[in-house]
Amino acid sequence: MSSRLIGVGVGPGDPELVTVKGVNALRAADVVVVPVMAAADGTAGVERGRAETTVLHYVPEEKVVQVVFALNERSDRARREAAWDAAGERVAQLLGQYGSVAFATIGDPNVYSTFTYLAQTIGELVPGTVVETVPGITAMQDLAARSGAVLTEGTEPLTLVPVTAGSAVLKDALAGPGTVVAYKFGRQAAEVAEALRETGRLADAVWGSALGLSEESIRPAAELDGEPLPYLSTLIAPARRDGGRGGKL
Repeated sequence: MSSRLIGVGVGPGDPELVTVKGVNALRAADVVVVPVMAAADGTAGVERGRAETTVLHYVPEEKVVQVVFALNERSDRARREAAWDAAGERVAQLLGQYGSVAFATIGDPNVYSTFTYLAQTIGELVPGTVVETVPGITAMQDLAARSGAVLTEGTEPLTLVPVTAGSAVLKDALAGPGTVVAYKFGRQAAEVAEALRETGRLADAVWGSALGLSEESIRPAAELDGEPLPYLSTLIAPARRDGGRGGKL
């Protein structure tokens, strides 16, 4: 029988936001892989990541395997590629040892997820592996629920921008219609605040980090003071709505 690799979205951090299907997939897999950043010596980090912490609410620790990924490496492509290759080889070993391997990723496995790269690598290393995904709650959905921000109404578009692509990309999106969501903007908080001001989108915007965790922070974007925020901060700039109820239908 073919090996199975299942990418499971475990949400933004609150263990109660893992879907029933996600929990079942984690429990049914023979082993659950969680991505971690490398320690100084190149081995798996000593601190548990958000995905691992969530997973441990549902499966025993002995079933979880840490695999090192260059999660935040953007400048050194060779190092990033080497880390992906090493991670793929480790997961390929696990697929040879076990019938099914689940990979837990925060958010959704098909939205800016490390799982995408892993699946591509496994397709080359272990041909015939069945690859599946289980969707997860995204940070923008959780922030909308916790802050009361409405993501879309009627015919409004929704634009999702990773600010790691640069604040100019965000500014272009903010100049257009509809709601704009920005991911991973913490290190460029000052540029994001300036883009919101220049496009007249500051007043209704909200940002959040560590959603569902003890250190959760949700604030109006108008309170951004230029200081760096946690890397995984999320921003919602709602669409301009001045047509009353159902005005965009």
